[in-house]
Amino acid sequence: MEVFDIFLLEAILNGLLLGGLLALLSLGLNLIFGVIDVVWICYAELIMCGMYAVYYLHVQYHWPLLAAMAAAVVIVAVLGVILHQFVIRPVLGAEPINQLLVTGGVLFFLQAAATLAFGIEFRNLGVTLPSIRLGEMSFSAARLVAFCVALAGMVGMYLFLSRSYLGTAIRAISQDRAIMPLMGVSPARIFVLASALGGALAGLGACLLVLQYDVHPAIGLSFGPITFLICVMGGLGSMAGGFIAAFVFAQFISVGGFLFHLEWGYVLAFAFFIAMMFWRPQGILGRR
Repeated sequence: MEVFDIFLLEAILNGLLLGGLLALLSLGLNLIFGVIDVVWICYAELIMCGMYAVYYLHVQYHWPLLAAMAAAVVIVAVLGVILHQFVIRPVLGAEPINQLLVTGGVLFFLQAAATLAFGIEFRNLGVTLPSIRLGEMSFSAARLVAFCVALAGMVGMYLFLSRSYLGTAIRAISQDRAIMPLMGVSPARIFVLASALGGALAGLGACLLVLQYDVHPAIGLSFGPITFLICVMGGLGSMAGGFIAAFVFAQFISVGGFLFHLEWGYVLAFAFFIAMMFWRPQGILGRR
């Protein structure tokens, strides 16, 4: 029974590590929706682009890993701005379903473009981090690094949004888009800034994911639906709600996978999401 409890504790702690990464992924998507009021269905494909950027810069062009990761964050931030300027901005006044269809089209475009450009092969960064043992428990060093960096990124974003003028403007325009132009704030510039920040967070997530997973054109399908469900369960646009939902979702996946089977962990997480939508359709911290 003691060994069982140890491994259950290991599953809970691994769930916390996974939750930190999922919280970072949902933060960018929630930031964009909270400010621009458009859901980027193609958000995970930006992460895929960032993972390819890290891989090619480090493996093919022999950049130092940290330099390749920093460049990937910048590249995906620029992609976020391009996406907003040429795809999102023309449909800002359109119906939500049209906005979803447009960003969904970008999803398939990026997948197809990556397949044509890079092929369907699974590519590995070739960086192996050792496991860390704590008594009978074992933890992936890559997942620990991802958790710490994700936590630092979320703290940095919180400080930016709460302590800086631009952060205050982002929070203000997310609460009242009509009155902010009267106070001298340009919504268009804030939208571009939010897109860049959302892209940068996607790039940071890519840097952390590429340490743990192979890169291929469909990698976004592994994280995109989960990230979107976390945002909905937390309340679309609520960064605090997404943070809570990420850890709840991760515990279902990790502990459920330990008690039953890995696939059952996802089944239980999705079942809980469905039940939440019946009980609280606006999300954990969403507004009615």
